[in-house]
Amino acid sequence: MNFNSLEYLLFLPTVLILYFLLPKPIKNPMLLAASFFFYMCWEPKYALLMLLSIVLTYLCGIFTEKEFAGRKKLWLVLCLITNLGILFFFKYFNFCTDTLSRVFSLFGTKQALPTLNVLLPVGISFYTFQALGYAIDVYRGDIKAEKNFIDYALFVSFFPQLVAGPIERTSNIIPQLKKSHKFRFTNLRDGFLLIIWGMMKKVLIADTLAIVVNVAYNDPHNYNGIQLAFATLCFSFQIYCDFSAYSDIARGSARIMNVELMRNFDFPYGAQSIKDFWRRWHISLSTWFKDYLYFPLGGSRVSKIRRCLNLMIVFLVSGLWHGAAMTYVVWGFLHGIYQVIGMLALPLKQKLYSKICKDNPVLSALRIAGTFILVNIAWILFRANSLSDAFGIFKKILLIPVNEYKLDLPVFGLSNSTLFIMFISVAVLILIDRANRNKPIAKIINNTVWLKYAVYLIILLSILLFGYYGPGFDPQSFVYFQF
Repeated sequence: MNFNSLEYLLFLPTVLILYFLLPKPIKNPMLLAASFFFYMCWEPKYALLMLLSIVLTYLCGIFTEKEFAGRKKLWLVLCLITNLGILFFFKYFNFCTDTLSRVFSLFGTKQALPTLNVLLPVGISFYTFQALGYAIDVYRGDIKAEKNFIDYALFVSFFPQLVAGPIERTSNIIPQLKKSHKFRFTNLRDGFLLIIWGMMKKVLIADTLAIVVNVAYNDPHNYNGIQLAFATLCFSFQIYCDFSAYSDIARGSARIMNVELMRNFDFPYGAQSIKDFWRRWHISLSTWFKDYLYFPLGGSRVSKIRRCLNLMIVFLVSGLWHGAAMTYVVWGFLHGIYQVIGMLALPLKQKLYSKICKDNPVLSALRIAGTFILVNIAWILFRANSLSDAFGIFKKILLIPVNEYKLDLPVFGLSNSTLFIMFISVAVLILIDRANRNKPIAKIINNTVWLKYAVYLIILLSILLFGYYGPGFDPQSFVYFQF
């Protein structure tokens, strides 16, 4: 079941009505049943896989806390091995066998390795990391093991953030789920605004830009460097609007029940460095890697060489987390290189800032533009169907002839008027994201009656009138569902 579907439009109000009408002891069991139903709408049998992960991490948490059989680390290790083993089996087995086959072929050996014909369970990377974060927190003593199985199972499977995050922490969600929340109009109002804002970003911007991106990236040999650069720019806003839209709808759906999910994006394309970008982009994942991988490796409390190695490990793992393909691995590697260079260049930057005001608006604008270009270079690897396609796109963009200026936008399947609407929508999005950093726009809107209903009406009309349902439009796919 997708957020941008008629089924969800019927599912969410039904769940909300039941949640607020039922007595407290039945609220969470009902939410748990609804969350499993939500997940089973994709592939019912894979709900058993999620249940297995829930049971394993629940028991391991209790055994770890009680040091059952005189062991503590053993239960954490078993929890990590089983959950990551399941993730490897479904997501990475074929990738590994294919990579090994390629390595053998380089040495002149043709070795046919077995492959699996299995469907990747939706959201497996998200709920696995969320469950593992709980197990590690219990092992560290940061939290107590959750004894109520219903509450713990709901924490892992809570439907608003189940499929594409944010990847939540136990200390934030379980205490909220244990409370008996009553209906409040302010929660409905704030949640509804987040939902329709997310829907506008998804339907009006992301799904329309996806048409340009898919046309260009699925056959890059037929397009020139200018057109591919334009398609890459479109992808940068497509993936941002698509993923942040999911997070907004998830936060809005939970907000109505008075459950506050963490904010997953903070104006990422306003970042002034790659390090700053990762503080603002997919915040729940970047903080997960920082707390559960980077710090255990030693973080920044080690030698400079070891710190560089730690950064590279984190971003290579991040690339693999995103997908079982070499394009994602190289994407993660490139971001790791960015981070290492940024760290090594820090003394030089500090010396420069001592002579030039760090907050100089011209310098800030140049830093934002430079970071955005670096992120877009990496997005080529993220979106390309193969490494050969990615390198071909790089070559065409970098070697654009001086006299090659023809963009010819209609070749992407969209009219000039539709693309103009996109440009205006993206510009409005950037302005709102920028303003939102200083003072939440939603609070200003909801505190003014006429402005509130005017904004609601404008957003809804924009979705209905300008949402593009043309060739290549697919309302069923959020980009991060594949991860």
